[in-house]
Amino acid sequence: MNEKALKFTLKENEIVELKRSTSELKEAIIAIVAILNKHKTGELYFGVTNEGKIIGQQVSENTLHDISKTITDHIEPKIYPTIKEQIVAGKSLIAVTFEGKDRPYLAYGRAYKRVGDENRQLSTKELEQLILKKHKIVWEEEPSEKKIKDVNENTIKDFVTKAQKVKRINFKFSSVKTTLNKLDIIRGKQLVKAAEILFCDENRLKVQAAIFAGTDKLTFLDIRQLKGNIFDLLEQSTMYLKEHMNWRAKLTGEGREEIPEVPVRALEEAVVNSLCHRDYSNPKGNEIAFFKDRIEIYNPGQFPEEYTPEDFIKGTEKSVLRNPLIANVLYLRKDIEKWGSGLRRIYEVCKEADVKVEFKKLKSGFSVIFYRKEREETTQKTTQKTTQKTTQKILELIKENPSITRKELSERIGITENGVKFHLNKFKEKGILKRIGPDKGGFWEIVKK
Repeated sequence: MNEKALKFTLKENEIVELKRSTSELKEAIIAIVAILNKHKTGELYFGVTNEGKIIGQQVSENTLHDISKTITDHIEPKIYPTIKEQIVAGKSLIAVTFEGKDRPYLAYGRAYKRVGDENRQLSTKELEQLILKKHKIVWEEEPSEKKIKDVNENTIKDFVTKAQKVKRINFKFSSVKTTLNKLDIIRGKQLVKAAEILFCDENRLKVQAAIFAGTDKLTFLDIRQLKGNIFDLLEQSTMYLKEHMNWRAKLTGEGREEIPEVPVRALEEAVVNSLCHRDYSNPKGNEIAFFKDRIEIYNPGQFPEEYTPEDFIKGTEKSVLRNPLIANVLYLRKDIEKWGSGLRRIYEVCKEADVKVEFKKLKSGFSVIFYRKEREETTQKTTQKTTQKTTQKILELIKENPSITRKELSERIGITENGVKFHLNKFKEKGILKRIGPDKGGFWEIVKK
């Protein structure tokens, strides 16, 4: 490396670490590990301040040997960096270049990750994920406790029919096991977890859908938990979005046209992406949330660390699949068009409809946020309509059974007990209902009809 090039790179960043002297060797080793765990390659210089000012470092054969030995003794798995003296501006530096693909790396028994120009210790969860990547153990390929008899045969037949129709498979349904084999989601007689998510009605997959009165989660007007296999949830989630967003009518020469506040195609793409790319090892569910000013679709699957949403919107990067088995089945049914194109399609559809959309990387996952432009009174009409349906149902159930409990109301209506309590309190405030006795053992009296 020549002097001009070195001066250009002497600035701390994600892959470059600067140390004043070898007295900071322990910190330097931690930095090496942090960079390796994030980028697999990097550079380190002794004799330079954090600001990039060259102050020099005394160098001898023993110095280089001591650095090499300390790195060997305190980094696991072992790496073998290039360590040499570099003369810049008449001063000696020690340049250490290193690489390694055998992640995770530990320094003094602990794992670290590079964040900007800082070294942060990995959490247990992050370390576990690195280990899983190293051994190529992914959640969807793990054995499932479900049996072939737990597979919904109608769902798998429907899949074959639709995949044939779009010409992405060329086989017919003969049996559940044969189809699972062709999709590579069964090992002998043992289903893998991808099969459980795709074709078993009873699984850990769920979507929580809610409508909130304002711009935060303090007061909700409706809340439901959607369950089923992934195809059921695609349908249920899309239906929930269609039913609860605002629509406006436009009269054309061909008649009346209903126009949604957010393009349905963008919402469908966001839903299928959230179910396809979520982290299924995380027990937290997917979420659909309506706020006064926005619609959020969230999934507990962190965006690939080395990428930004813009990389995929511009089409400069290929898809990074967290669940390739699940993604392949969705692709065969044409629920996803082309791997890596989902965000770009959402962005383009929303741009054409003049809808602002944001792709947000979170510590807990990833959200697609559609900002609403409809007037406040239109939004209020939508939320009022939802509220009226729920309150009407509550009153009907109380008329049928005055001793019904909040828990029973919750189960019958499909909202949480807190949601039921919210509506019951509104009834009591308006003098419509009165509770006689405790929640269990008492009964409701309708004061006004």
